[in-house]
Amino acid sequence: MKTISKGNKMAEWSKEEKEKINSVYGCELIYEKATRDQIKDASLPTDAYLVYYELKENTYVDVCRGRKRVDIFDLYYDKFGPNVIRKIDFGYGRTNPRLWNYKTPDTKKKR
Repeated sequence: MKTISKGNKMAEWSKEEKEKINSVYGCELIYEKATRDQIKDASLPTDAYLVYYELKENTYVDVCRGRKRVDIFDLYYDKFGPNVIRKIDFGYGRTNPRLWNYKTPDTKKKR
């Protein structure tokens, strides 16, 4: 069993946890507690998922990337515990995942 928070039911992701997410689970947390504008952003990659979870009677939505939904589920289950995740749904992104956040290489000056 992979753990990054040892059963801690905090609503916030610590800086250390965010850094470990990719290496442990193969996921990337794009937005934590996303706003409506962030959720509807079409510039997000097509493999981004909306994760709806409930803590202390408040419902939150995160935008997260992952190889599979199972990896995202494992991440949130290990972080927040059972009966917290409400649903994992497809995001509204329209950008090819390979091109998302792609930076063009610097061009060399020709002689």
